[in-house]
Amino acid sequence: MSEPQVFTLEAVNEIIPKLSPIIGRQLERRGEIERRLFALAESLGEVPDEITPEDEDSSEVRQIKVDLIERIAAYQEGWREIESFGAVVKDTRIGLIDFYGRVDDKLVWLCWKYGEGECGYYHALDEGFSGRRGIGASVRQRLLN
Repeated sequence: MSEPQVFTLEAVNEIIPKLSPIIGRQLERRGEIERRLFALAESLGEVPDEITPEDEDSSEVRQIKVDLIERIAAYQEGWREIESFGAVVKDTRIGLIDFYGRVDDKLVWLCWKYGEGECGYYHALDEGFSGRRGIGASVRQRLLN
């Protein structure tokens, strides 16, 4: 496996204004997909295992399925776009994004969630969101190099 791209806190905070509108759009897309799935479930009586249009589908069901396929493709592409910035997507439901960083020469996650103005948290690679620690002045100084 190749070495991950490691970011300074400053670099992450320069990327966030670019990521924020993309993630906002992703969260909207997710909501639209969920609404379409609900409409499909109402039409069919349940959510099907697959959304491939079938010959026996009504025109309404077929249109919902085609729309879902297109929306899901756009949704998946949106997360790939976010990853192209060097971000690691952790939770698509809330827009939780991590970046590799270093504190005291240890690889850590610089942790940012949609809606936060800047990256203000980090945690060890083996910890999750609940292990987030605030980036205080002393840590901030070590991340800016």
